[in-house]
Amino acid sequence: MPNAPINDSYDVVVMGGGPGGSAASALVAEAGYSVLLVEREAVPRFHVGESLMPESFWSFERLGVLDKMRNSNFVKKLSVQFVSHSGKESNPFFFEKHDPRECSQTWQVERSAFDQMLFDNAAEKGACCRYKTRVTNVLFDDGRATGVELGLEDGSTQQVKAKVVVDATGLSAILANHLNLKQEYEHLKKIAVWTYFKNAEREPGPHGGATIILHTKLKDSWFWFIPLRDNITSVGVVGNRDYMLDGRSTPENTFAEELELCGAMQRRLASAEQVEKHRIAREFSYKTSRQSGDGWVLVGDAFGFIDPIYSSGVYFALKSGELAADAIVEGLQNNDLSASQLGKWINDYSSGTQWIHKLVEAYYTNEFSFGKFLQGHPHHIGHLTDLLIGRIFHDTAGDIFDEMEPAMAEAVKMAIPK
Repeated sequence: MPNAPINDSYDVVVMGGGPGGSAASALVAEAGYSVLLVEREAVPRFHVGESLMPESFWSFERLGVLDKMRNSNFVKKLSVQFVSHSGKESNPFFFEKHDPRECSQTWQVERSAFDQMLFDNAAEKGACCRYKTRVTNVLFDDGRATGVELGLEDGSTQQVKAKVVVDATGLSAILANHLNLKQEYEHLKKIAVWTYFKNAEREPGPHGGATIILHTKLKDSWFWFIPLRDNITSVGVVGNRDYMLDGRSTPENTFAEELELCGAMQRRLASAEQVEKHRIAREFSYKTSRQSGDGWVLVGDAFGFIDPIYSSGVYFALKSGELAADAIVEGLQNNDLSASQLGKWINDYSSGTQWIHKLVEAYYTNEFSFGKFLQGHPHHIGHLTDLLIGRIFHDTAGDIFDEMEPAMAEAVKMAIPK
């Protein structure tokens, strides 16, 4: 049961009750080990990042929540679409045309309800789940993580011993900050401003649940359009930090000025009513120089975050939570909780996620056009769809870049004034 009493020691303490932390907790507990999952906020809690990648299907299946997703009334996401700076709308990328199996369907979720489902699932698998419980310190002994100090809801503190500490604290990145592991992506210093609208215009039929990515007029920023339940739509704008801040008075001002530069989004919002305040996230893209150590490991956004454009965040959190859990269980079985054991999955994981990073770089190369590239290289349409689905953990996942990267370089070269 969530907010059950806390013992003095566990095999594993997981910090952060989002998708990565809940996934890791559920799988380690299911293997028969004692797990404490702590979340600092009340559950359910607000979180942005509502759009899922189809490959999350397999994580849902393994966690035992696939039927809950099937039976939910979350909006079904069957496609994605891109709108250029000139307002030209691409043909939708329907995932099922590439792969007709059920796994090509996914969902647009309110993270409060979605994250609570996963948090409760961890409790059902046997984890001790606590919310309104803050980690005030991670305890180390001779370089090895040995537990945590908790700040409880009543103001008291409690030390808890653990054989393994998992950092799933998202962008708070408790361990990464404590150990000075965070490294900003210099080329991805972005800011996002977003809010929610009711009765935004949606496409009729199966494309109505699509994530739509829209460039503004000069490609200085882009908007997301994510349809949610009850005819609510998440709408946000992302741009470079300096561009989004310099000379702007408020986030509301930034959002309004960028909306004036995106006719396709104006059309979709013409009859819509804003129903939430504007929110802002600053400089959210970073990597970590190390992701595991003796007795500790990072998962989800605490491991690193690339960019929101391809909706990879939740999938990466679930996948890294799964892989970390497998390494932890194996380590507990073999009495090996070294950095190499807890991080044995990281190289393969990073080899897959790099392709999304490269796809992000391609989108931010303003001189490059995906449409023109695919016209000249139609054999890569399937490869691109694979990336958009999240099918990145296989040997040929990056084949598209053998021709895309030279095309990007040529586009940049051609744009340089003679």
